[in-house]
Amino acid sequence: MTTTYRPTITRKTVAARSSAISTRSLLAAAVISAPLWATVSLAQAATREGFDITRHPLSALSDGALGWLQITNFLVCGVLTIAGAVGLRRVLPSKWAPRLVAVNGAGMFAAGLLVMDPADGFPVGTPAGMPASMSWHSYGHMISGSIAFTALIAACYVLGRHFGRSGDRARAVASRVAGTALLLGNAWPMTGGKAGSLTLAIGAITAMLWISAVAAHYRRSA
Repeated sequence: MTTTYRPTITRKTVAARSSAISTRSLLAAAVISAPLWATVSLAQAATREGFDITRHPLSALSDGALGWLQITNFLVCGVLTIAGAVGLRRVLPSKWAPRLVAVNGAGMFAAGLLVMDPADGFPVGTPAGMPASMSWHSYGHMISGSIAFTALIAACYVLGRHFGRSGDRARAVASRVAGTALLLGNAWPMTGGKAGSLTLAIGAITAMLWISAVAAHYRRSA
């Protein structure tokens, strides 16, 4: 008589598998977040009448008849980033990197709720130049964006330190480059430099995509 071996599946095994699947799903949210936000934003920047990425920040896409697209983009990606931060907390020994990514996601979500004022000819029909005064929600958008960018810059530098300590020099350098790209992109418009909105968009998307890349790296081994 031949006895067929059947592996014993314990509750602990099932729980471990379930936890691994859950972690991979959370990390997938972070993997998706940045490419989704960048694709939706840049597609609108290229097609919305009157929008000039060298003069108008991507946040301005929340204004006008089609503004709901960018508002939704902010809200969805904010939620995905926060979920991804939970996944990163499970796989990263660093305590601060996931926290900072979560703050970045919360800032994005708030920036979606608080829409900036129309300005500088966008949407079409808006007077040229900046408005004489700003609404409370425009101030709120600027504050939310500042918090989100600051947290994202810090998260990149914290990841740089983490990868440096673990001996992963390539990812350590990439983390610092991403953080510096956003730091410079955020500072350039304040100096009055040309194409300030474009440099900010490049810096923000670079840093966001790096967080997605880090999440993808850990998801493969989760």
